[in-house]
Amino acid sequence: MIYAVIFVLLVLLELAYFRVADRFNIIDKPNLRSSHTSITLRGGGIVFLFGAWIYAAFFGLGYGWFLLGLTLIGLVSFVDDVHSLPDSARLVVQFAAMFLMFYQFGILNWHDWWIVLIALIVCVGITNAYNFMDGINGITGGYSLAVLAPLVYLNAKDGFIEMPYLYITGLSLIVFCFFNFRKKAKCFAGDVGSITIAFILLFALGRLILQTGDFAYIIFLAVYGADSVLTICHRIQLHENLGEAHRKHAYQLMANELKMPHVKVSLIYMAVQLAISFGMIICPINHYVYLGITILVLLAAYLVFMKKNYHLHEAYLKSKQLQS
Repeated sequence: MIYAVIFVLLVLLELAYFRVADRFNIIDKPNLRSSHTSITLRGGGIVFLFGAWIYAAFFGLGYGWFLLGLTLIGLVSFVDDVHSLPDSARLVVQFAAMFLMFYQFGILNWHDWWIVLIALIVCVGITNAYNFMDGINGITGGYSLAVLAPLVYLNAKDGFIEMPYLYITGLSLIVFCFFNFRKKAKCFAGDVGSITIAFILLFALGRLILQTGDFAYIIFLAVYGADSVLTICHRIQLHENLGEAHRKHAYQLMANELKMPHVKVSLIYMAVQLAISFGMIICPINHYVYLGITILVLLAAYLVFMKKNYHLHEAYLKSKQLQS
């Protein structure tokens, strides 16, 4: 019954936000990076932040430092959705929020400061990669559900985090997907959505890794990781400014140049990630061997896909140059 009440609260809060966004013109206008062509409400992913606050209200402040970091990073991301902030300001806040998460983990110590520093940089990079991957209908909500599912499954056995935390995260994702995971989205996640859900999932994944001592569980983010890292490498090879908008991610080529429906592309990413994650859970194989094999397979798949289809994106860029 309590989860039914929470679900209704999340729906009402999301609908209330839509009215606020419409009133104050918080919208997403198509740009060079966009895979959509119509103006849509931005920031619908604020429901993930609402979900975390509701979790704390119903189940207590057991993860108080984490919640403080999430609130900090969520509110600054929302401000960035409304009025663009300098990259330096966003990064400072992201590192501060991640520091609070690490404090919640209880892993901050001066003896291993360099390990903590590397972990901070990697985790901030993951949250931003999650943001970069938010470009088509359904991909952020759908992929996040695919990351959440194996966490719920393992938590039922190992108990590395409070289960209501995962359940309410799932409810907030379902509410968001109802409005976004469709042909014509009612809203987009915005930075507040993609950054906060990345932060929320990283907290759960981090607790799993710390409890088991098995870093191979990072594979739960393998598909996003492969697309993000390999696209960055590709852009470096092309001598591009990494700060400029682009449409070179594999999912963007699928949606734009190959004209695949957004929902179909998002479902593909979900299905591949679910297969990889549960494959590691089920298969009687060393996790690090499985991780290595998965990385090699995703690398090969990415290279084959780009070799076959990247010329379509080059043609698109040439057409844009001729138009200008």
